[in-house]
Amino acid sequence: MLSLSGIVNSQFKTDPFLEKILLSDQDSILQKLIHQPDKFRVQVIYTKIERDADNHPSFKNYYFHVDKDFYFYPASTVKLPLALLSLEKINLLHKPGVDKFTRMKYDSSYSGQKELIYDSSSETGYPSVAQFIRKAFLISDNDAYNRMYEFVGQQELNRRLHSMGFQKIRIVRQFMPLTESENRHTNQIRFLDSKGKLIYLQPPAFNKDSFQFSPVVKIGKGFLDARDSLIQEPMDFTRHNRIPLEDLQQILQTVLFPLSAPESKRFLLKPADYSFLYRYLSQYPSETPYPKYDTSEFYDSYVKFYFQEGGHQIPANIRVFNKVGWAYGFLTDVSYIADFKNHIEFMLSSTVYANEDGILNDNKYDYDSVALPFLYRLGQDIYQYDLHRERKFKPDLKNFQLEYEHRDPADMRPSIKDVDN
Repeated sequence: MLSLSGIVNSQFKTDPFLEKILLSDQDSILQKLIHQPDKFRVQVIYTKIERDADNHPSFKNYYFHVDKDFYFYPASTVKLPLALLSLEKINLLHKPGVDKFTRMKYDSSYSGQKELIYDSSSETGYPSVAQFIRKAFLISDNDAYNRMYEFVGQQELNRRLHSMGFQKIRIVRQFMPLTESENRHTNQIRFLDSKGKLIYLQPPAFNKDSFQFSPVVKIGKGFLDARDSLIQEPMDFTRHNRIPLEDLQQILQTVLFPLSAPESKRFLLKPADYSFLYRYLSQYPSETPYPKYDTSEFYDSYVKFYFQEGGHQIPANIRVFNKVGWAYGFLTDVSYIADFKNHIEFMLSSTVYANEDGILNDNKYDYDSVALPFLYRLGQDIYQYDLHRERKFKPDLKNFQLEYEHRDPADMRPSIKDVDN
């Protein structure tokens, strides 16, 4: 079997063990990408999980072409830490009557900001942190991310992540056309009781901290600007959001297995928060009444890339707890996968860039023909390996076997079809 050692840049972490698994699949797209990992900006982390006799897990990461300084655009994966920080902030407020389900009202306090009073997708008709998280996880809603960003605040979210040891994470942009100054300002927010009476007022905030925007990152050969004019030079991502794949993997592991991380890297969450997160990291739009998404558009595998190509349905014995992101030709999936029938579990984190023409911001990317088929083959290869490998102790996965919601067949409300994600 040939090695990729002459192809993979030596500064990247690559384990022969994972390299061997990838080389064993002769799928043409997979082979094309792993033999050109710089061009396609491929990074893969397979996390093998072993249990002891008491069901305590241990974790071993295997890498392919992974480097914390090799930039990829994280897109919607930034919604994962924002959801965790939003729950953490709620807990740290210690305000009677304020929790993740409390009604919120967003004021417009600075240029570019948008007021938010109602949320027709929620059962109450009003926005809340819980509803933002549902929408961010179920179908990767962008407005939900913006609202969590505004709640936590640019300064607070970056300071907190850096204090946890995630020094290379930088989250400085919302998913709407704002200037750098506008992104530093966040809204005044009111928490209200069921009758609309004020419980807690969060004043508008401004981030005075400076950022280290380095190294310079430019990708592609051209891009469309805000006026849809083609600029014949690489697109500059230097001042965009940034999260290394290793940090995303660690954040998801910390949420699902908090005791596996040192206290300094754990989010300050309550048991009920963990249960809530586990549900909406793995629940399908078809199971969810609020929001009620159109399941022909937002099918079960919509944000489960490692199982998407095989059809819209995922095998009933499998649940995927994950967060994905896609934009500018980048496709990323950070997942924990549990098979309750065969008693297996593993984590798989990967990112890939598929944009053959080199033009960015034109919404013409090779997701369907290259990126998604690659992630599907990758997911199935790792699944098959983990399914057939020997384990000294089978995992007891009852903590991840959840009671999910159900839609009422008699519910005649119109389904949500058009979402900015």
